[in-house]
Amino acid sequence: MPLFYFIKNKLIVSLKEFMHDSRSIGIILLSATAISLILTNISVSSTWYQHFWELSFDGSNNHHIHIGFLNLPNTLLTIINDFMMAIFFFLAGLEIKRELTHGELSSFKQSLLPIVAAIGGMIVPAIIYTQFNKGTPFMHGWAVPMATDIAFTLGVASLLGKRIPISLKIFITALAIIDDLGAIIVIALFYGDQLQLMYLLLALIIVVVLWFLNKKKNHFGWLNWLLGLLLWYMMFNSGIHATIAGVIFAFTVPVNKLSSLELKFHPYVYFIIMPIFALANTAIVFPENSFQLLNTTYSWGIFFGLLFGKPIGIVLACYVMVKNQFAKLPLSTNWHQLIGAGILAAIGFTMSIFISTLAFKNNLEQDIAKIAVLITSFLAIIIGYIWFIYAKKLF
Repeated sequence: MPLFYFIKNKLIVSLKEFMHDSRSIGIILLSATAISLILTNISVSSTWYQHFWELSFDGSNNHHIHIGFLNLPNTLLTIINDFMMAIFFFLAGLEIKRELTHGELSSFKQSLLPIVAAIGGMIVPAIIYTQFNKGTPFMHGWAVPMATDIAFTLGVASLLGKRIPISLKIFITALAIIDDLGAIIVIALFYGDQLQLMYLLLALIIVVVLWFLNKKKNHFGWLNWLLGLLLWYMMFNSGIHATIAGVIFAFTVPVNKLSSLELKFHPYVYFIIMPIFALANTAIVFPENSFQLLNTTYSWGIFFGLLFGKPIGIVLACYVMVKNQFAKLPLSTNWHQLIGAGILAAIGFTMSIFISTLAFKNNLEQDIAKIAVLITSFLAIIIGYIWFIYAKKLF
């Protein structure tokens, strides 16, 4: 028995270490993506895997199902992308609020450089994408190359160890968090359906009640969670994407609860929700003429927008700020390291794939956009890693 408990304790300790290692998140997501792509493309009959996620509970083609007076998700894919991803956005909202209240973004002087860098890293990719797609039906995908995957970016940064100074890792984290906030605003404003004012009004009332409970310093408990669930339901039916409810709810959490909730939700989000998201949303069938199909204006817009637009936007914004003495480079960081950070920020993955599902309604267009995101993100990982190892010799 002592041997059994020893092995059990060692396994628990190892599992906890793995789950708190930022590199492990990237490994899990890459593994889930590989499994999904293999199952989808292993044979002609493997289309069952893709259809599995899209099966509706009532046999219809609708994404919503009516149960009494309730209007709820009707497919596994809708549950994942509208409900489970709201939990992911809740965690992102907690991180954003923590940084704004007592983190790297709480001071104007500290936050100025990553804020401007993030804005530059969103605007330039969007401009590049629009240049490729001006006058085409694919203009709606302009936000796909804007996003940075914080988990992958920090995972690769961790693999590089001491080659990336602590201050630069903090800068990358702050930049990615602001980038997430930008993506959230874009999703809320540009990727919803027709607005339903009654549901929006009810959502607003719930937010006011949650704010009031926070203001009165009431215990954050079951009532808050119930109101948070109701807020999600109202947003799901409002015409604004339901995931935004997660961020709004996070901003009503008391400051003293932020860190503890982050710790609680971190393993569930990154080791359950995100792998499931990857399994469901990368069920992409590679047709025989894949390379021909990838030769589209929107796939090239995504590729150049992410791989070139992200680093150019970030570095150019930082250069203007530093040159005009509005800000300084992060401590112990030089320009070649900052360029490397810009390259790592081109890892779009989760958020870019998510926006692809919103921007393109046609399944084939979604798949091509996702493939473009996967290829570009993979190249950004390789180029970023090589850059930090060898580029120092060039400077």
